[in-house]
Formats: sequence, structure tokens, C-alpha cells
Amino acid sequence: MPSDKEMINNLIDSYTSLQRIKKATDIEKELDYQLKVLKAKLESFGIVTTDLDL
Repeated sequence: MPSDKEMINNLIDSYTSLQRIKKATDIEKELDYQLKVLKAKLESFGIVTTDLDL
């Protein structure tokens, strides 16, 4: 089970990611960047994301 600090950190990451998307001049480019970062984080934990791609 994640610690409180880990959960808070994850929420802060989510909040800042959404703020970046909201303020981006090129929303598609920012979304691609956010997906790339999240995919790298998931894969670092051994989670394969290819089946999740649309």
C-alpha cells in the first residue's frame, strides 16, 4: 500500500500535468508528451502499455 507521501506526490503530479495541458498552446503536443512520460513510468514498473493504446 502506498504511503501518504506517495499518494500526495501522485496527486500533485496529476494536478500539474492537467495544468500543463490546460495552458498549452499546442494541446496535442502536450498530450503526446504527457502520455510519453506516463508510459515510461508504467514501463519502469514492468507494466506493458501496448494493449492499452487506442
